[in-house]
Amino acid sequence: MHGRERSQRGAWYQRHRWLLDPFAMAALSVVFAALGFHGIWGPFSVAGSELSPWWALAFALPACALALAKRRHPLIVLALVSALFIADMLTIGGIGTLVVLLDVLWTAVFVAQPRTRRILSWLLVGAVIVLFVAALLATGGEFPAAFVIALQFGAIFGTDYWWAVAVSQANELAELHRLRAEEVQRQAAQDRESAVRRERESMARELHDTIAGHVMAMAIRSEAALSIAPDERADRAALQAVRTAGLDAHTALRTMIAVLRDGESDLAVPLGPADWDRAVDGARRSGLAVHAGAPPQGLSAPVEQAVLRIVREALTNCERHAAGAVVEVQVDQEPGWVRVTIESRGGSPRAQATGSGWGLSMLGERVRALEGTFSAGPVADGWSVRAAIPDGRHP
Repeated sequence: MHGRERSQRGAWYQRHRWLLDPFAMAALSVVFAALGFHGIWGPFSVAGSELSPWWALAFALPACALALAKRRHPLIVLALVSALFIADMLTIGGIGTLVVLLDVLWTAVFVAQPRTRRILSWLLVGAVIVLFVAALLATGGEFPAAFVIALQFGAIFGTDYWWAVAVSQANELAELHRLRAEEVQRQAAQDRESAVRRERESMARELHDTIAGHVMAMAIRSEAALSIAPDERADRAALQAVRTAGLDAHTALRTMIAVLRDGESDLAVPLGPADWDRAVDGARRSGLAVHAGAPPQGLSAPVEQAVLRIVREALTNCERHAAGAVVEVQVDQEPGWVRVTIESRGGSPRAQATGSGWGLSMLGERVRALEGTFSAGPVADGWSVRAAIPDGRHP
């Protein structure tokens, strides 16, 4: 409770400091005059007779009024208050104007840029030298007295200058740390968003590769069975194909659910040579004339997965968009490279065979992640999918 009250009072003071500080210095100047403080710069006084301490207010109060604008025009106010201080020093020698000058100098140094601070520091050094020479002349060549006066002046104003620079640098350092902390927070938020986005993309890719293909195969094979006259043997074959695709989809789903719940294995469901045979046989059962050899051998795991997924996605697309087509599947293993080509000729799209293009887009992402090239597009009387993937394991 007390800490909050102090904090509130501190915030209130900071908001009204521009008015409270000059008012306090004016009140302090009145107190100094009432107590009779004057003549502190006695050797420099040119007044012909003893002056009343109240004359110090003639310089202190205007200086306090100027201090109201010290934040808006610090250098101008500093110059004007310095002139009042010199006039005070040459006459009454009061303390109030000195206090205001120290406050204005502190503000000017605090808000100044580094170049302006350097200029003020040299002006302060020059003022000390001029004061030493003036004191030397005023005291009739008494070096110790002149040296002490210059030393006092330099200590008072030098300490004020150093304090302002130290506080300003501390504030700048605190602001730098704050900006760095905010940047770290922004970067962490971006990293989290990027990680979530990558994870979502990975999940979408794996769902498409492992689940969508099986579900689409079930739909295509059931549609093919329904589009011909009832035949017990053909219907049972279609049911068997649908059952196999359903079991594969179920297995893939269970694997992905386990990964999402436990997080103890990779999200991707790895493919193998059996998936090559399953994709080719399934495409043939759906009515495609597929010409494909044996699955490639001796590939690195990432490249093998990419090749198998490219072939499976391309055959699934042929089943959907080119029923009855002739499909050539070719995988060429060259030194350092694996080239995959799937071309379809003829065929016709099935009823309601629509697609979003995500499958080919995700295949392209997968291939480019392996620093390969991928292209897919129409050719004469058909469609072509091509990929070239570097494989360091290939001799």
